Amino acid sequence: MGTPEFAVPSLRALVTAGYNVVGVITATDKFGGRGKGKLIESPIKRYAVSQNIHVLQPANLKNTDFIEKLTSLKADLQVVVAFRMLPEVVWNMPEMGTLNLHGSLLPKYRGAAPINWAIINGDTETGVTTFLLKHEIDTGDILLQHKMPILHDDTAGDVHDRMMVLGAKTILDTVRGLENHTITSTAQDNALTSKAPKIFHETCAIDFNQPVEVVYNFVRGLSPYPAAWMQMDGKSHKVLTAKISSDNGRPGQILTDNKNTLTIACAQGALQITRLQQEGKRRMSVVDFLNGYHIVSKEVGS
Repeated sequence: MGTPEFAVPSLRALVTAGYNVVGVITATDKFGGRGKGKLIESPIKRYAVSQNIHVLQPANLKNTDFIEKLTSLKADLQVVVAFRMLPEVVWNMPEMGTLNLHGSLLPKYRGAAPINWAIINGDTETGVTTFLLKHEIDTGDILLQHKMPILHDDTAGDVHDRMMVLGAKTILDTVRGLENHTITSTAQDNALTSKAPKIFHETCAIDFNQPVEVVYNFVRGLSPYPAAWMQMDGKSHKVLTAKISSDNGRPGQILTDNKNTLTIACAQGALQITRLQQEGKRRMSVVDFLNGYHIVSKEVGS
């Protein structure tokens, strides 16, 4: 059960290892592209079809017809990677249960955005966890965990891509362990719990009154999506990549030569922006941006 590209390596790992994947459950096809006129299949569906794996695309996971079709597959185990919440009638169906892959070292960062929050909080390590589903989100018993570093210049996109590969290995290791009875589940220590709530556009505004390291982590943790943003010359600009600068100024002050550099002063130090996107425009380097745009504002928010 999965939808985005993140789920594909995990399915591929199981198929390549020779497991009998009796079905793939994914999101319904959506219209997209220019003019919303093209019907787009999920990445996991495209891979499943290429492997002649049976695909189900229920709009409602409690639908009687879907439940009957899922039951008829007689799966011993269900594997969930980047899918939506499942009703109990679904996750409690297989004899071996349903395992889920989560992008953190549970119980840290329970929630929808574990990669983003780990980077925003300045963590230097994260990982993946497989666990058995139960009623409360991300609280099931842990099966296996693998760690990975977060480098100082990593964006959420960088960590996502490496975690996608590590996640596939962890899924395969977990399934093999369950098959061979070499893995036992362990209850999560709720005292160590932290949250990773869903991120919304309005909470992605950059606060340059904070120390530059905090601002830098905020930008990295939201890049490339949904992206941190600032107001400049009355327009919204997404900040995609940046680095820490030794320049000084009032927090929010814009320091630029209008040719090669664009730096915003923070409470301690400054953030030198290297890649950004003005609303309604494409993503570009700061040099390309300044080549066609003259900044008038003296500070952000104006």
